Amino acid sequence: MMDPSSSVNGFYSFLTRGIDDLERLFLSTNFMSIQFLQHVLSLLRSFHTQLTHLVQKLNLPVGEKWLDEYMDESSKLWEVSHVLKSALSNMENYYSAGFNIASSLDSHPLLSPQLSRQVIRGISGCRREAVGLEEENRGLIETRIEHLSLRFDGSHSIESKFNGFSGFRGVLYAMRNVSSLLLMILLYGVVYCWPGSDFLQGGGGYDGRLFYGSAFMISTARLQRRVVAEIGGIEGRPGVLMHEYRRSKAAMEELRGELERWCLGAGVVDWEREVDGMREKVEDLKGYFGELRSGVENIVGQLDDFFDEIVEGRKKLLDFCSHR
Repeated sequence: MMDPSSSVNGFYSFLTRGIDDLERLFLSTNFMSIQFLQHVLSLLRSFHTQLTHLVQKLNLPVGEKWLDEYMDESSKLWEVSHVLKSALSNMENYYSAGFNIASSLDSHPLLSPQLSRQVIRGISGCRREAVGLEEENRGLIETRIEHLSLRFDGSHSIESKFNGFSGFRGVLYAMRNVSSLLLMILLYGVVYCWPGSDFLQGGGGYDGRLFYGSAFMISTARLQRRVVAEIGGIEGRPGVLMHEYRRSKAAMEELRGELERWCLGAGVVDWEREVDGMREKVEDLKGYFGELRSGVENIVGQLDDFFDEIVEGRKKLLDFCSHR
């Protein structure tokens, strides 16, 4: 197998394999699952690392524009990653409130109308946390993402334009397009899905625009279409698309419906034994919030590692240029 950091061809092949593997995972997992989002982030980190290695193998002129273009690209990765981490931090109060709901029932085996109302109030509080975090996340998109213009650039179709800097200009073009796709997926899954984005409108697509290394463009376009089609099938206002987050919200509503029915009755019951399906709903709720918490913590850890990699990559290339 060709070393992706040894040549421009190798890097294009590496991009194509990575996107194709991601598409296969997309087709075999729940839409915007934490597993899928973790893989998206891992792939983005891997692409960035290989890009940094490739620079050191090419005969690039010191002090030319290629370094500025690389720095611009890594700055975009840095900025979006901080937005992702902020949005994940916003989820903490939400899943903490969710755990409190399950704990309230676990610590009170006898269900009274009063306890039912107490838990329903807890669910209402958790709902407010969800509304609050989505509003805050929408603000992050409006103030820190929209000006970055994350979109596909399909305006270049003449191969000669990509041969500059020993082919590195084409590599940067490829990286900008692929990272835009991966970053948009992460933003929609973790932060907020805003309907008017270029991504959902096609983003100026690039079908049929072939150039050196264009197989990755075909793969990227195909994955984009699949993601857009899935988003288009979501009913109502999309908001945060992470599967585990949406599933936890649905589980809360199911539990709320069950409790509201018991509020209408009188007396006290052993909810584990006498309320059909109640234990299963409580366990599901705990499981969903547990998966959400562990997934969020894992992605935050990945982002922290990515920050270190971006800093190291920028330092490495500056050192590389200064010692030539």
